[in-house]
Amino acid sequence: MHQATPPAPSPRAAIVAALAALFVGVGLARFAYTPLLPAVVAAGWFGPDQAAYLGASNLAGYLIGAIAGRRLAARTRIAAPVLMLVTAATFVACAWPLPFAWFAAWRFVSGLGGGALMVMAAPAALRLVEPARRGVAGGLVFAGVGLGIVTSGLVVPALLRIGLGETWMALGLLAALATVATARGWPPDVVVSTDAAVADAAQPWPTSATLVIAVYGTIAVALVPHMVFLVDFIARGLGAGIAAGAGWWVAFGLGATVGPALFGALGDRVGYGAALAIALTVQIAAVGIVLVSTGTAALAITSFMVGAYVPGSAPLVLGKIREIFHDPARQQVAWSRATVVFSVGQAAGAWLLSLVFAETGEHRLLFAFGTAAFALALLLDRIAAWLAARQRVRADQPS
Repeated sequence: MHQATPPAPSPRAAIVAALAALFVGVGLARFAYTPLLPAVVAAGWFGPDQAAYLGASNLAGYLIGAIAGRRLAARTRIAAPVLMLVTAATFVACAWPLPFAWFAAWRFVSGLGGGALMVMAAPAALRLVEPARRGVAGGLVFAGVGLGIVTSGLVVPALLRIGLGETWMALGLLAALATVATARGWPPDVVVSTDAAVADAAQPWPTSATLVIAVYGTIAVALVPHMVFLVDFIARGLGAGIAAGAGWWVAFGLGATVGPALFGALGDRVGYGAALAIALTVQIAAVGIVLVSTGTAALAITSFMVGAYVPGSAPLVLGKIREIFHDPARQQVAWSRATVVFSVGQAAGAWLLSLVFAETGEHRLLFAFGTAAFALALLLDRIAAWLAARQRVRADQPS
């Protein structure tokens, strides 16, 4: 008996579902751990070095999830809600002070779900949106990351007054509720053709695309100090306490909420190449400022501006990819590769900096590393721009 295809939801419902997926899979599953990290240490569940490695476990899982997400994309309607529910379960599994290996495994699983959802969610929702509105819709989807950060910064300190285990349980319940509330918003799945893979194999891969992907991977490394250590730096490194660290984490989340729209608008106004260079220059200053000052103004700048770039880098890099490739199929291949490389950069950077922090206990050394990584990303971007300009000059010369 033929099974009827379920009706497509409205574009608004699909956008809300994708936003919820990033809220749960990235905003909560990854970033709620940042204000939890000093509490885990203070409660004696783990030492500072082990607690940092738990954050790195999540990023390692994110890498595997990003690789698997391309295969799961053909079954997004079922796979996305399941991954969101599994992510909710990982919070509950961490509600008791069990051995480190148990925590590391569940933090890995939560990262796996987040990586897959990052690859799957936005493309599925944007299929239902008219092309002229996809930039705005994409910004709304990626705002789910920032909303998760803001929520964790506001909710975690209040919940910690009840108990650390209760905080983990409450986050799991919140993730489950978001999943159930938006499950009907996922659009029907589509059969993915193999034409894109065949076309990709038959055409040469541009050097400019490789460099853009390398820039994105370097950005991922540069963001790690703030993503993993910002709250711990303020709470323990500066001695300001968990509440103060969580407060600045809210500022980080507010930046992440508006970042995609801000940087996307900049790209529309001045071009994605120029916008990417401007944004990288701003990030060098925003990360490097804590090396010379930890006053209120410096913490406000570094929290908001780096937070804005965590999801805000995505529309800029995606815009560059669209400028290089006019074929939508090749754009998808390039974006998938970029997402995987970004995941590799995050995982490698997290493990490296966790090792450095375990050996030195020095937060500022981590931010110096982040500043240098952003400078390297800007250098790679300028090399890419120079090569592209040379190619255009050669193309314009008569043969």
